[in-house]
Amino acid sequence: MSPTGTWSYPTAIRFGAGRLKELPDACAAAGIKKPLLVTDRGLAPLDITTRALDILEGAGLGRAMFAEVDPNPNEKNLAAGIEAYKAGGHDGVIAFGGGSGLDLGKMVAFMCGQTRPVWDFEDIGDWWTRADASAIAPNICVPTTAGTGSEVGRASVITNSETHVKKIIFHPKVLPSVVIADPELTVGMPKAITAGTGLDAFAHCVEAFSSPHYHPMSQGIALEGMRLVIENLPRAYATPDDLEARAHMMSAAAMGATAFQKGLGAIHALSHPVGAVFNTHHGTTNAVCMPAVLDLNEPKIRERFDRAAPYLGIEGGYDGFRAFVQEFNDGFGIPRHLRDLGVTADRVDDMVAMALEDPSCGGNPVTLDADNVRALYETVI
Repeated sequence: MSPTGTWSYPTAIRFGAGRLKELPDACAAAGIKKPLLVTDRGLAPLDITTRALDILEGAGLGRAMFAEVDPNPNEKNLAAGIEAYKAGGHDGVIAFGGGSGLDLGKMVAFMCGQTRPVWDFEDIGDWWTRADASAIAPNICVPTTAGTGSEVGRASVITNSETHVKKIIFHPKVLPSVVIADPELTVGMPKAITAGTGLDAFAHCVEAFSSPHYHPMSQGIALEGMRLVIENLPRAYATPDDLEARAHMMSAAAMGATAFQKGLGAIHALSHPVGAVFNTHHGTTNAVCMPAVLDLNEPKIRERFDRAAPYLGIEGGYDGFRAFVQEFNDGFGIPRHLRDLGVTADRVDDMVAMALEDPSCGGNPVTLDADNVRALYETVI
């Protein structure tokens, strides 16, 4: 089987190996004639990025790139990206890369015509209505990892460089006009990144499935997303050029980000402060935190995982799933403690405060307070 499709949910998605060549047509569909390709420093010199720029240049769309993007992008990266966008006279953005490149690229398109600071559009209440929707430029997303699912999201995570707090910036028009999901672009990922990004997708699906909020469509997507990760991440990790496994992982990443409209939870509430303070890899951090969070939420989620486990090919209901998660992490060399990622206990007070302010708290089955968040940090550090 060769996974290929053309979908319009949650946005227009051109999915399949080799579809990067459709980038000029995607620009035409989005009304972009002079795009700025936004990516991160690590991707900038790689062959896949050169290939994308060659395709754009060959179609008469220029060869402009901005790559000053940190692993946890911040408002300084955003200001520099907007400056490059305006200086080049661009009319749209191609966000190219993993979560950092996609998030920053979407924000350049969103903020290039705004007059208020980016923090005024945090995902709180109706703050998104403060934006001038007519000044938002179109964006196209081209993921090169299978993890964050930012390519199908209406928001970006931006770190405040002064407070080190991650903020979710939201607007419906941040959703990409077109996504090109080409699994060939993920073949060259190092094994650690394949694992970390894949486990990020898994965390999105697990937390969406666990969330107490009502969203049956997201619930079904989360369940199938978990199955795809369980069956295909080991294949992609062991055999990097397994395009079918890479394609299924790319689907799972988009599914996780679609599903978490239903809500995230304590995994992400813990992970966001850790990443902001210690600059750890987000997906790997999620994976370390997941077993402890499952333990916390067990009274509220046991029944639903009892029902889900047989579909996932796991015996023993919730208990079998909980044991599987630790074995799954171990199989990819994920450490069992955050201290192995350089995290130290001296910042726990700061991280507890940041975690309790994180919007992900609202989707956790067990209500989060300072005591249980601190206990979680003490367990995972």
